[in-house]
Amino acid sequence: MTQIIIDERYCGPPNSGNGGYVCGRLAQHIHGAAEVTLRAPPPLRTPLDATATNDGTWELRDGAKVVASGRAVDVELARLETASFAEASIAELLTPIKPHEHPLPTCFVCGPARAKGDGLRIFAGPLERHAHTPVLAASWVPDPNLADDDGLVAPEFLWSALDCPTGFACNCDPQSNVVDRTALLLGRMSARIESRPRPRDRCIITAWPTGRDGRKRTAEAALHDETGRLLAVAKTTWIAVDRDVQLGR
Repeated sequence: MTQIIIDERYCGPPNSGNGGYVCGRLAQHIHGAAEVTLRAPPPLRTPLDATATNDGTWELRDGAKVVASGRAVDVELARLETASFAEASIAELLTPIKPHEHPLPTCFVCGPARAKGDGLRIFAGPLERHAHTPVLAASWVPDPNLADDDGLVAPEFLWSALDCPTGFACNCDPQSNVVDRTALLLGRMSARIESRPRPRDRCIITAWPTGRDGRKRTAEAALHDETGRLLAVAKTTWIAVDRDVQLGR
């Protein structure tokens, strides 16, 4: 058993951890690709126990409460979307949620209120060449403070970077391409990391919706470097919630 503390810096909603970051922290205990299911809002500044279970899965616990559970899986995408760094830079200017309208302005990944070097400031917007099938893209240049001991960007930040763009994608209807602003929370995320970039490498994130089923919305995402090398892929399930639930009230 090891302890994990989610620092305030890594919030999603104001009072809980960013889902992708938390999933990535638990996934470090799992060899290879992993799937993590969030079962409760991950509290900030609280010692959480990462514990192996008898069936080979891992749980993140706040006392007796299971906050998240993870297991090894194969992660294969239905398709793979790419974009150039220039295309991604243009797409993010078209992000459907403007800074003054952002539902979670202090989110570690997509919050516009976060300073450069503090938050990731990833703002996914539509690729213009995908007018009839929604695909979002964003550029990302990892800050040096995201480096792990080996000098490469730490794995949990790759999970983080792939998280919020899929949430934006889930608000694009894959059938009609209509964009809505439904309040969502990450319910499950699986990711496979192929290679980790170095800080200051120019990276591209693409994300696209894959389906809807009641309150559940699904999406996939990919992370490439500027040369087109695949760095990581992810699949997510988001849950439509009331605004007060999204804010943890």
